[in-house]
Amino acid sequence: MGQLLLVRHGQASWDADDYDVLSPSGWEQGRVLGRALASRGVVPDRVVRGSMRRHRETTEAALGELPGAPSAADVAVDPAWDEFDHVAVLEGMPRSETGPPAEAPTDKRGYQALLETALESWMLPEHADRYAEPFAAFTSRVDDALRRTTQDGAPGTTAVVTSGGAIAWVTASLLADGDPELATRLWRKLNVVCVNSGLTRLVVGRRGTTLVTFNDHAHLDGMPELTTYR
Repeated sequence: MGQLLLVRHGQASWDADDYDVLSPSGWEQGRVLGRALASRGVVPDRVVRGSMRRHRETTEAALGELPGAPSAADVAVDPAWDEFDHVAVLEGMPRSETGPPAEAPTDKRGYQALLETALESWMLPEHADRYAEPFAAFTSRVDDALRRTTQDGAPGTTAVVTSGGAIAWVTASLLADGDPELATRLWRKLNVVCVNSGLTRLVVGRRGTTLVTFNDHAHLDGMPELTTYR
């Protein structure tokens, strides 16, 4: 039996010119996670990451604190573990749903509220033609990524550094046990609570892939300044 650790990337720079760059807190979250795994004796045999910069930087931060882990040169890159394009999701939302103001809010709370409204539109099958990657295509991509990552069923630990949307979908689909409508409803709720650098643990064995824990962020206990969601 093997285990799969899904790691959400550290905090990105939501209000910067390039969102896909870890903030100073994001780098520290990655380092804290690496130290926590080392203290528990959890050293991955294989590391896979999405292709985004925040995935790469989180991987670098964590592996730098994890002796015995694969080197950066040995990390596999799989773009199927990338996050959905939140900018495209916002741009594809019908104007009748956005209303004024024309520009996205600059505060985190207002921006998050707008994004959640945009996600509701993105998830509707009748709006699929508005997006280069509709919701159904995103979830299918993540399903394929999980299938490839677990297909050999090898023992040991694989760590995947990815994003909250992908982790939420894997979790939702496993909990829904083949019910696509339930999985979609669960994703909507799980996606907003994923903590930066949080760990979701799956086991892979004769019964297939099973969820064990979701969004574990005990390594951030006592560090409220590092407990972030966006």
